[in-house]
Amino acid sequence: MQSITINGSQRESVGKSATKALRNAGKVPCVLYGGDKPVHFSAEEKAFKNLVYTPNVYTASIELDGTTYAAVLQDIQFHPVTDKILHIDFYQLFDDKAVTMEIPVKLVGSSKGVMVGGALRHNMRKLKVKALPADLPDFIEADITELEIGNKLYVTALENDKYTFLHPKNTVVAQVRMSRNAAKAAAAEE
Repeated sequence: MQSITINGSQRESVGKSATKALRNAGKVPCVLYGGDKPVHFSAEEKAFKNLVYTPNVYTASIELDGTTYAAVLQDIQFHPVTDKILHIDFYQLFDDKAVTMEIPVKLVGSSKGVMVGGALRHNMRKLKVKALPADLPDFIEADITELEIGNKLYVTALENDKYTFLHPKNTVVAQVRMSRNAAKAAAAEE
């Protein structure tokens, strides 16, 4: 999985006034959970642009005063009016500890049902996956080549040995439905 480096500095005071002063200076207060104790730090708001505002999923390499932590974005809070980032929670990664993430689904191939006039529906754009950090994929490929009109691609068709899906087995990832034009053409033929 791809990683983005975030340079930050540890916070000494974590109170309300210190947090407000950080935000006024253009920094975002953050907390790193998962280790022995939570690590409070702050970083420039611009450093999170490629991590937050993208459809892709990345791990974060957080550098704080010479120490580097591998982490994933766990939670983010935005201002309700301005949409500025108010606070970010990270979860520290360990090589022997499984982590849960939402991974984007990439549809590949040309569906037979779409070629004859069906409409493709991409029901699940992200799937929740549990795996060791080394086994996390950048995206999950879903081959839709064999889908005819009325067929569905279930999450069970995408199963892999490296990770497990945290969805019910009947979850539909993509489907080909009859489009209005195909329905009109079928009715006209009768």
